[in-house]
Amino acid sequence: MCLYALTVSILEPKNVKEDMTDPACIESMQEVLLQFKRMDVWVLVPIPDNISPLTLKWIFKNKHDEKQTVIRNKSRLVVRGYRQEEGIDFEESFAPVARMEAIRISLAYAAHKSFTVFQMDVKIAFLHGSLKEDVYVCQPEGFIDVDHPSHVYKLKKALYGLKQAPRAWYDELSTFLLQNHFFKGTIDPMLFIRFFYDDILVIQVYVDDIIFGSTHPRRLQEYFRWSSILRRKAAIAISCNPVQHSRTKQIAVRYHFIKEHVEKGTIELYFVKTDYQLADIFTKALPSDRFNYLVRRLGMRSLSPKELERLLKSQ
Repeated sequence: MCLYALTVSILEPKNVKEDMTDPACIESMQEVLLQFKRMDVWVLVPIPDNISPLTLKWIFKNKHDEKQTVIRNKSRLVVRGYRQEEGIDFEESFAPVARMEAIRISLAYAAHKSFTVFQMDVKIAFLHGSLKEDVYVCQPEGFIDVDHPSHVYKLKKALYGLKQAPRAWYDELSTFLLQNHFFKGTIDPMLFIRFFYDDILVIQVYVDDIIFGSTHPRRLQEYFRWSSILRRKAAIAISCNPVQHSRTKQIAVRYHFIKEHVEKGTIELYFVKTDYQLADIFTKALPSDRFNYLVRRLGMRSLSPKELERLLKSQ
């Protein structure tokens, strides 16, 4: 226990100055930069003319176990991407995100077919996404190159905080799956399926969490390698997690889908005044007068318990 206390810090630094006084936190930051080097994330270059590099920020978070004991000091280097402008710094940032309903349907189908279901989290997922644009960032605070203090880093891979990072990761993952003979869902672009003679492999993606299932576990091992696998309980936990999906920017995938069908002429959109919004009966708490009005508009009847009992007896 004493050895454990020496290797993990119980403090959670708020800035780099506080972090630089703690050996455990310094080691955590060095691990991040070593990972960048292994994955060839960036290259140090002289700052180009007329370029204003984006700044970086260290974020620190302690991970706890079920007893709230600190088990790991986690550091992450992120880009202050709020300075990016669409059309200048990047072309496209939209990346589809699976809806919770789609994940629940996938799990229900897996249960119906008696699939073996696994869930995995892709570590540092965004670092796997290659950038199409030239992006320059300042050197991280506390780790300035003494020989080239005025140089900047040119990014080869996406960093957390970049507006195009989710898109880069999605493109990388979907390209890999399509090259391996998977089919992408036409309605849900985060659903990938591969058919075999006697089997089916289903993959549902939620940002950097992947749920995949098959009737034969050996099929899974052909495409995925993982150090630790969480079985159905973990996969179901993701489905039940009350994520505020409606607040994510990527929710626009619903409207992109509708737009495509409007352009094809499959559906037509009309403005409906509040007084005629029949769906309000299913989504809002309404006064009794308004409720009864909508019931009649839907061609339904609102029966009292006595009326219902009398109706049943008459049959």
